[in-house]
Amino acid sequence: PPTETKASVGFKAGVKDYKLTYYTPDYETKDTDILAAFRVTPQPGVPPEEAGAAVAAESSTGTWTTVWTDGLTSLDRYKGRCYHIEPVAGEETQFIAYVAYPLDLFEEGSVTNMFTSIVGNVFGFKALRALRLEDLRIPPAYSKTFQGPPHGIQVERDKLNKYGRPLLGCTIKPKLGLSAKNYGRAVYECLRGGLDFTKDDENVNSQPFMRWRDRFCFCAEALYKAQAETGEIKGHYLNATAG
Repeated sequence: PPTETKASVGFKAGVKDYKLTYYTPDYETKDTDILAAFRVTPQPGVPPEEAGAAVAAESSTGTWTTVWTDGLTSLDRYKGRCYHIEPVAGEETQFIAYVAYPLDLFEEGSVTNMFTSIVGNVFGFKALRALRLEDLRIPPAYSKTFQGPPHGIQVERDKLNKYGRPLLGCTIKPKLGLSAKNYGRAVYECLRGGLDFTKDDENVNSQPFMRWRDRFCFCAEALYKAQAETGEIKGHYLNATAG
């Protein structure tokens, strides 16, 4: 059925109840919906249905007032929906709000975009005393948009020329504070001592005490030196997830 636009009902600025649009208890969830369960503590005087609808609205298409540009799209297609509210056992002021999000709201293969929407500025919303994401269901239709790693363990074994046994490696410690030169020295000692590979810790990027390029150069020198002395192929995995 055609969606009623704001142009047909008139435009009026001001605060409106979110539950008029975003609380839909009759909604039947789809297999492609991303489903979230929030523990909601509304401010005094705010009904749980309004709090749940506010979460759905602020994490999807809603804002605190009616805007004329609402009439330029189909909010029914893109809006998040609070489709169920239930009280938390033993907690008089807490409720579980179940929210369904259509898949078109999210960029394919982007965890960052998904969580920015679902757990973004909604946590600072004034209608809520407290909010916590309790559970999240990501449908296969969305998880399949993530390409994953370009290769698996077999390619790593081929690159290192190591077969028939577990690969042996370690993370360089201390993970923060070493200069690039001393970091490379630790890499060399590990590889020369018999390890197949070494790796950066997850929070090692390009800090002032050790820039990424400097670490790369000293680790490469350490790796090639260890290879020349052992006659084995060695590896070092640098963190390139940020920066």
